Amino acid sequence: MSRAALLVLADGRFPAGGHAHSGGAEEAVKAGRISGAASLEDFCRGRLNTAGLVSAALAAAAALGVDPALLDSAADARTPSPALRVAARRLGRQLMRAARATWPSGELDALARAFPKGAHQPVVLGLTARAAGLGPEDAAYCSAYESVSGPATATVRLLSLDPFDAIGVLARLAPELDVVARAAADAARKVVDGGVDALPSASAPLLEISAQAHAAWAVRLFAS
Repeated sequence: MSRAALLVLADGRFPAGGHAHSGGAEEAVKAGRISGAASLEDFCRGRLNTAGLVSAALAAAAALGVDPALLDSAADARTPSPALRVAARRLGRQLMRAARATWPSGELDALARAFPKGAHQPVVLGLTARAAGLGPEDAAYCSAYESVSGPATATVRLLSLDPFDAIGVLARLAPELDVVARAAADAARKVVDGGVDALPSASAPLLEISAQAHAAWAVRLFAS
């Protein structure tokens, strides 16, 4: 295992397409739910413990070698919003391109053939971590971090938030990210014997509703 590979995969400059997505922050800013560092922290905390937990568990399960087709179906079932499903598959397709170029893998090739329009991003992320020689905890950490770093980065652009304030939010969330990543990896291990029903299904209805509203905007800075 090379922990340096985790740094490459989690690097915001890794060409996986995440820069084009705000993780729901754009709609939340327009609605007034994010107006500064404190409300950004609240938003990210909620996202981390709901959508972030689910995504991290899916990624960890994929890193363990659980059938990615089953995981993709489980991701669909846990994503009620059609707009978020489209975004997740778009991100999965982009990540797949970067992953296959960086860590060539027969498993990645097989998933790309099975899902030519893209599998859910957390599933691709977990399989990418596996191809890079990383374990389920690594995949969970990477996914959980993405769930909050995306909105934090987007808010710098959307609100002209001081980048120091945005990174301070992520630092304060670090202990909770540890908890979520461990819980996600533990859930993923249960999937090996108990099936995908062992995955968490924490819901964030406002994120789902907001995503549908955001998808209908005529002009937007971010794809989701």
